[in-house]
Amino acid sequence: MAQSPRKVVIVGGGPAGMMAGLLFARAGVPVTVLEKHGDFLRDFRGDTVHPSTLDLFCELGLVDALLARRHDRVERLAGKIGGQIVHIADFRRLPVANRFIALMPQWEFLDFVAGAAKRYPTFTLKMNAEATAPLFDAAGRVSGVALADGGEMPADLVIAADGRRSVLREAAALPLVDLGAPMDIFWFSLPKLPGQENATMGVFDAGRIMVQIDRGDYWQCAFVFPKGGADAVRGRGLEALRADIVTLAPDLAPAAATVTDWDQVKLLSVTLDRLTRWHRPGLLAIGDAAHAMSPIGGVGINLAVQDAVAAANILAGPMAAGANVDPLLARVQARRMFPTRVIQRIQKLAQDRIIGSLLAMEAGARLDGAPWAARMLDRCPVLQAIPARVVGLGVRREHIRSPDAFGDEL
Repeated sequence: MAQSPRKVVIVGGGPAGMMAGLLFARAGVPVTVLEKHGDFLRDFRGDTVHPSTLDLFCELGLVDALLARRHDRVERLAGKIGGQIVHIADFRRLPVANRFIALMPQWEFLDFVAGAAKRYPTFTLKMNAEATAPLFDAAGRVSGVALADGGEMPADLVIAADGRRSVLREAAALPLVDLGAPMDIFWFSLPKLPGQENATMGVFDAGRIMVQIDRGDYWQCAFVFPKGGADAVRGRGLEALRADIVTLAPDLAPAAATVTDWDQVKLLSVTLDRLTRWHRPGLLAIGDAAHAMSPIGGVGINLAVQDAVAAANILAGPMAAGANVDPLLARVQARRMFPTRVIQRIQKLAQDRIIGSLLAMEAGARLDGAPWAARMLDRCPVLQAIPARVVGLGVRREHIRSPDAFGDEL
């Protein structure tokens, strides 16, 4: 006699949680996603949907519908280093169907995935539902979650996708290693003047770094400063911040004048860390809950989505068949730990050798142009496929292998 499918509760309605919810529901697993907020609207959340993620939606037959949502396309990445513009990555050279990064507001992406998941009768999304702690049975196995409203949600498997400040991973005593980060970031928006060139670019100078992301009718900007230095930047005043913006990007001078209140400027405390063990019986951590990524390369969403795909590939079929998947949880970590280590290693090298070194310099000190490696990339366009592949496709790409229990029924 066939066993009933096991039930999964996913804590966190971000990219990892929503993608996992979609794939487990598609496999016929009863899944409930708990999102503590009442909507998906967030200021300055990561919104870079890379070719690796777009290809996954191709495999699901959803990419055209996804790209019908509001987005901007980035086919090349460039940097301005010591006043010299260099082209670093060219996604048009990738061997995939979607050779660009889609800059899509995260609420658009999450709303789309939620809509796709809701087609399946085994999917439930609960908003304003905050999980505060895991529940444990008499044997110490995680058996569900406690909710902020005093209720409880039992589950055969809890997936912690509740971000880099995960309450579940802490309560479950999953071991965490902090790799360190030399910087924090102020995020803000600047209006884009009509006729300004479309360009997403990082600007690197002695003591100052800024990234300007082209959002079509406005710039999403990241002003980078030494770790823990937010109060020092604020102490210099808004006029000094505006002056730094103009120094780094003179074309943004009229737009910089629109920053008139610190409420317009949001702090992102940069973290680079990972769990050394992502699971315990009844619980699996994925996405930022398992590994917080630096914003370098904008890879966080895409690694989180890849984690969700790997978890569904390994666990969804057995759960749909009613099997206990505790013995399989280690396989998810084994599958995803290698790409996590590789990308974090690259990010740490960039943080320590480039960003940290620049921020340690006195503002206004002379930079002798771009490093030789950046100049080589700029001069040899074919080489730009290498960083494009690392950023756009990552390491050990996942493909949709979890079952589709509904097929042509939907």
